[in-house]
Amino acid sequence: MSSIPQPTRDNTAAASSPSGQPKAVWAVAFASVIAFMGIGLVDPILKPIGEQLNATPSQVSLLFTSYMAVTGGAMLVTGVISSRFGAKKTLLSGLAIIIVFAALAGMSGSIGEIIGFRAGWGLGNALFIATALATIVGAATGGVAKAIILYEAALGIGIATGPLLGGVLGGISWRGPFFGVSVLMAVALVAIVVLLPETPKAAHPTSITAPFKALRHKGLLTVSITALLYNFGFFTLLAFTPFPLDMGTYAIGFIFCGWGILLALSSVFLAPKLQARFGSLPMMALSLALFAIDLAVMGMFTEHKIVLIVGVVIAGAFLGVNNTLITEAVMISAPVERSTASAAYSFVRFGGGAAAPWVAGKLGEHNMSLPFWLGAVCTAAAVAVLFIGHGALAHIDDHDPAPHSVEEAQAITVGD
Repeated sequence: MSSIPQPTRDNTAAASSPSGQPKAVWAVAFASVIAFMGIGLVDPILKPIGEQLNATPSQVSLLFTSYMAVTGGAMLVTGVISSRFGAKKTLLSGLAIIIVFAALAGMSGSIGEIIGFRAGWGLGNALFIATALATIVGAATGGVAKAIILYEAALGIGIATGPLLGGVLGGISWRGPFFGVSVLMAVALVAIVVLLPETPKAAHPTSITAPFKALRHKGLLTVSITALLYNFGFFTLLAFTPFPLDMGTYAIGFIFCGWGILLALSSVFLAPKLQARFGSLPMMALSLALFAIDLAVMGMFTEHKIVLIVGVVIAGAFLGVNNTLITEAVMISAPVERSTASAAYSFVRFGGGAAAPWVAGKLGEHNMSLPFWLGAVCTAAAVAVLFIGHGALAHIDDHDPAPHSVEEAQAITVGD
């Protein structure tokens, strides 16, 4: 993980906002909200892009594939970069890349150009998100717990409002969401330049081979493969559902806003309570099983829009619970540094996130129900993998839960 800036009493007081937090914290938090918006921002404009650029659903879905594939690969090197150049330079580099590539995506004249520019956007997003949390923790007052609550709030706001912003700006033009992100990120970049102090480099640079070595541990490999499989369902829901819904950009934006709100609330509030009462592994298995059933119902009734709408929104609850619990399991599944475990886990599971949108789009061109059935089967297979490898994870409920660990929130963010 990147080094964490340690503000002095003087500069904290000098740059403090009325809420008691330094202005640098709010600058990074604002930029984080915008970065998290990118996860679901393109949902409402998938169909308009396809219609206006004469692209098939599978071609349009590559907007997710290129973004997720590059983000996953970049997660292997973000620690290396931030540990050598410092958090502030890494944050600014990520923001600058997003600004450029989001604007270029908005100016694109073909689906191929957008796919390529979304890949560049994914690189910038990985650099920024992987560093933002450590920066907030280092600059915030009131302890780590309060800093993580602020970060999780930014995550929830970004996930929920991304589709909403995409729907509003997409109602004007499919180019609108891309330009909107570029402008907002430019504002965030200026705020960080002005308000965030320079951060030191890490004393011991991170090794690029560390995540691969970490996957030798059966517990970490088990949860990583589990996540890869359920991500087929996750990104089928996210990237394909707008096509059978066949609704306007505003409607799609509001539907996925509801999904994002439920995901954020269940992740922060519901998951810890269920974990404390029933344990991590049982609740992970149950939430994944319920998500698989949800997808199967959507596959059975794909022609009924109300079923798809309800299926999308309630999936947020299942995914929110699972995301929190499986990420905490990652943190204690192997005797390696948490940041290394997070990088290894994110790299593996992004394979599912990258492949699912294109596969779903391709299947949907022949039968609109098939993508949901594949997502349901893959998610059910994730439950099976969890049970097969449960022996290597039997110890996770023997640890004290760490709902506000830096690495947990970071891992949740970069993947989901």
